[in-house]
Amino acid sequence: MNDPVRSTSEWYAVDAIDAIDSPALLVYKDRVKENIRLVKSMVNDVRMLRPHVKTNKMAEVCSMMLEEGITQFKCATIAEAEMLATAGAPDILLAYQPVGPKAERFANLIKAYPSVHFACLTDSEAGAKHINRVAGEQGIVINVFIDLNIGMNRTGIVPEKALPLVAFILSLKHVQLAGLHGYDGHIRDTDTNLRQQKSDEGFRRVAVLHGEIAKKYQRSLKIVMGGTPTFPTHAHRQHVECSPGTFVFSDWGYKHAFPDEPFEYAALVITRVISIVDEHTICTDLGHKSVAAENPLPRVHFLNAPDVVPSGQSEEHLVLRVANAAQYRTGDILYGVPVHICPTVALYDKAYVVENKQIVAQWEVVARKRSINF
Repeated sequence: MNDPVRSTSEWYAVDAIDAIDSPALLVYKDRVKENIRLVKSMVNDVRMLRPHVKTNKMAEVCSMMLEEGITQFKCATIAEAEMLATAGAPDILLAYQPVGPKAERFANLIKAYPSVHFACLTDSEAGAKHINRVAGEQGIVINVFIDLNIGMNRTGIVPEKALPLVAFILSLKHVQLAGLHGYDGHIRDTDTNLRQQKSDEGFRRVAVLHGEIAKKYQRSLKIVMGGTPTFPTHAHRQHVECSPGTFVFSDWGYKHAFPDEPFEYAALVITRVISIVDEHTICTDLGHKSVAAENPLPRVHFLNAPDVVPSGQSEEHLVLRVANAAQYRTGDILYGVPVHICPTVALYDKAYVVENKQIVAQWEVVARKRSINF
């Protein structure tokens, strides 16, 4: 009888895995390629894609998207923006309002890459004024998107109150109004009809504001909407850029919450059994420091041990309840799908790249850093 824990026939099993210390992050390159192909097939025009790179944080993955004709990107940090610029991305939106020294860092990055079209978010007169002051001191103009709160209640100004902010931004000398940004990450319904309905309601508010700006100021602004859960609801809209991010690797949470989206697991973590505690308990080396810990247990699901039940976790340990601990040996490797891949990737300084069951490269998770050069 085939032992799933030690099987080498499954797609995720890696030859010579015993040479890789654990815990470790694995990226399956062919699956990344397929997920990029799939996301392209779900929009009418590749120019309407603006993927968010917070999930992968790797220049090599961004280069794979560039090779597929994706030229616009979104990011959350200055380090991610710098990673994109060094990879050759021509259009980068920092989906964050740069306050304090972050605005100066952003201005310095813009000056270092003059051929790149950069933009950032703002949601207030104070924020726009700060960006304008920093840009003026640096002798540049910074493009901004107004960050709209359409239900996430995290950042942004509600669309119905945004017209005075539009007027204020247009009065500034060193800020150029480029677009509107609406992130509807609160919409997570598995029912596709309900997801579309809620997405339409949020987008309508953005569209009304867009129309008012066009009528009053004769400006047709860009619109950037959505994340991986909602980008299919925006993909059919005219002149709306979609911003999926998690799609590139996928994870347990999204794959089970949104079964209509076809993306496959392309990044896993490996862990080893380090102790057999008793007849129903084992312990592995996948602690808080190795997999995203913001969700309740289970935070990871093991492809080659689907019936184990996590019972406790600390910084360096994950305790698992099993039917029969005699089936496991210390040193056994478990291949895990994180519930949330984005913060999991950020816990690793490198990823092992897998092709045809072989480790073929190591990619630095370069943008996990708070800063690279800027």
